[in-house]
Amino acid sequence: MFSGIVEEMAQVVAIDRYQENIDFTLKCSFTDELKIDQSIAHNGVCLTVVRLKGDTYTVTAMKETLERSNLRLLEVGSRVNVERSMIMNGRLDGHIVQGHVDETAKCINMENADGSTYFTFEYKQDAEMARRGYFTVDKGSVTINGVSLTVCEPTENTFKVAIIPYTMENTNFADIKVGTIVNIEFDILGKYIARLSSLTQ
Repeated sequence: MFSGIVEEMAQVVAIDRYQENIDFTLKCSFTDELKIDQSIAHNGVCLTVVRLKGDTYTVTAMKETLERSNLRLLEVGSRVNVERSMIMNGRLDGHIVQGHVDETAKCINMENADGSTYFTFEYKQDAEMARRGYFTVDKGSVTINGVSLTVCEPTENTFKVAIIPYTMENTNFADIKVGTIVNIEFDILGKYIARLSSLTQ
């Protein structure tokens, strides 16, 4: 379980493919605090540490994860938003994030907002997925590349988020431009409500 508050950006230092899996080796400042089997969100995708070596750690992404997320687009040198799992003894900043990316979305517009930046994202329009809670609501929560954000101006398959300078400087939103593919996780509360509604009809 995560909060969507990114700790830092890790850098991809090696990519190894075998069969339908990919091993990503990354470097970040807290590598020496990690242990095997620990969960870390990478651009919002929960992955397990499988190897530690020096100042690097390795995680494995399987086929379904690669198909649902933008991890398949990573290259050596890519910057990845990372967050370790929550410690359940303090304030919950952000919102409840599972680390289970639902799908990808594409940045279709960026506009200046007097110091901050509005990003508009578009995702696949699918009525069945919407009935199951895969949608955004105004002032609701959404996770983009592991970052907990508030939704603005949602439509059937687009929404905006406002990014403050701090977030731009400390996450890979700095690397996003029109056409960039990002990971999105819809709010788990909406999914539960949609499921409950379908069972009581």
